[in-house]
Amino acid sequence: MGEKEIRVDGRLLRIGQLEGDGYEFLEAPEPFVKRLRESGPRIDLFTFMQRLPNTTPLYSYPMEWDNFAALPITTYDYWLMKQIGFKARNKAKQAQKKGVVVREVPFGEELVRGIWQVYNECPVRQGRRFWHYGKDFETVYREEATFLDRSIFVGAFLGEQMIGFIKLVADETWTQAGLMNIVSMISHRDKAPTNALIAHAVRVCAERHISYLVYAQFVYGSKEHSSIADFKERNGFQRIDVPRYYIPFTPLGWAALRCKFHKRMVDRVPEPILARLRDLRASWYARKFRSAAEAS
Repeated sequence: MGEKEIRVDGRLLRIGQLEGDGYEFLEAPEPFVKRLRESGPRIDLFTFMQRLPNTTPLYSYPMEWDNFAALPITTYDYWLMKQIGFKARNKAKQAQKKGVVVREVPFGEELVRGIWQVYNECPVRQGRRFWHYGKDFETVYREEATFLDRSIFVGAFLGEQMIGFIKLVADETWTQAGLMNIVSMISHRDKAPTNALIAHAVRVCAERHISYLVYAQFVYGSKEHSSIADFKERNGFQRIDVPRYYIPFTPLGWAALRCKFHKRMVDRVPEPILARLRDLRASWYARKFRSAAEAS
C-alpha cells in the first residue's frame, strides 16, 4: 500500500496494521485509509498509533488509549545525573568496570552471527519460551535486515564475544527511536550488559537529536506491574499514553469494535488470574528444561 507494508492478522476477524506498528506511523491517514479500503487486502478493522510527542487525539476515528514506555532525551549527562537514580547509575557503569565494551556495529554477517549466538543461549526467558531460540542463521539474518535505512545496531562485547545487542529503529522523522530488540546473555547478567546497552542507546539518541527513546509499552493489557516495567522505570522510562485508532471497514469490524472483540483474549482476563497462569507456565518450563538437561 504505497510505501507502507500492511500486516493482516486473524482468520474470522481480520485486523490490519502497519508492518512495524509502533516504529512506523501515518502522516496523512485519510488518503491512506481511502486507498486501503479500495485496493488493499480484505480487512475488517484497521488500526494505527499516533507518534510522540502528539498525545492529544488528532483525528476523529474511533480510538482507545495505548501507551509507550518512553524516555525523553536531552543530553546523556542529564539522563545519567537527573533521570535515573543512584542504583541505576551504578549499573550503567558496572559493565565497563567488568571489561564489557559497548559500540555501534554495522549490519552484516558478523553482527548477525553474534545475534544468533545470543538468541540461542537459552530456550526460556522471563518464565516463558523465548521465541527467537532455535532459529537458524538465515532466518535471523532476514528478520534483522528490516528497516536498515533507519536502524542502529549496538553490541556489548566481552573480548571478541558479543554478549548482548540492541536494534534501535527510528521513525521516519527521527523524532522517536524504538528498541526493536534488546537481548543479553543470561550467563553474563552479573556484568550488567543490558544496562550498558540502554546507556549507549541514550547516548546515540542524544547525539542524533532524537527526542524520545521508546522501550515498547509500559503497560501490557491489564498487567500493571512487572519486573520489566520496574527495570524500565529505574532507567528513566515513563508511561506516555497515545491514541490508537480503530477504523472498521466491514460490518464485522463495526460489531467487533462495539463488543470489544478486537482485544486479545489475554487482555480480557483479570490480572490475578493471569499472574497465577504465568507462575504455572514458568514452573512448567523450569521442570521441562531441567528434565531435558538431566537426560542429556
